[in-house]
Amino acid sequence: MSRRSGILEFAVLGLLRESPMHGYELRKRLNTSLGVFRAFSYGSLYPCLKTLVANGWLIEEPGSTPEDVLAAPLAGRRAKIVYRLTAAGKEHFEELLSQTGPDAYEDEHFAARFAFFGQTSRDVRMRVLEGRRSRLEERLEKMRASLARTRERLDDYTLELQRHGMESVEREVRWLNELIESERAGRDQRRSTDASSPSGDAARHDTSGASGGLPRHRDSTGPDPSDGTAT
Repeated sequence: MSRRSGILEFAVLGLLRESPMHGYELRKRLNTSLGVFRAFSYGSLYPCLKTLVANGWLIEEPGSTPEDVLAAPLAGRRAKIVYRLTAAGKEHFEELLSQTGPDAYEDEHFAARFAFFGQTSRDVRMRVLEGRRSRLEERLEKMRASLARTRERLDDYTLELQRHGMESVEREVRWLNELIESERAGRDQRRSTDASSPSGDAARHDTSGASGGLPRHRDSTGPDPSDGTAT
């Protein structure tokens, strides 16, 4: 499986975990909610859906809305297919959500992972964010070293392009620092609340940690999944 197809499968499973959808609805959600998938087409999506069905992670069902039922006979075609996540598919997606290996830090995969942070446990979010920050800090160090070596040989426009790339990475590192500090503050606050609450034992068993992760104020310093220089 290629990296891009693996990211697409991850995103499709995540969206269908929220609710069953037609293929057209899925494509719209991929384009509007996950900018990294703007370049994907039906030619990529439907083979992906067929693979997920073959693996037992999705099932196909006829559309059940009144529009689907009435339109199919009139148009001489069957009702739209709705894709629904199976129990095995949900389990597989949760397994993917828990992974924090190097692929989770790469540009496109990180954007997709971040889009589903609301369904990801706090500990996993922290590991992915810290891994992404470490990866970008390494990239930034290499960019600075390269610029220092070649500065005298670059014309003004190439030099500006190099600087722009560095500034984009620096902005994302600052954004990641804010997110990581916010996650830590939320974790520390939760621990403090659990320790002082009579129901603390029950609270400690809640591993979702899906709320309280984002800082109150957000600016435009985060990565734009459609902009390769920002990620």
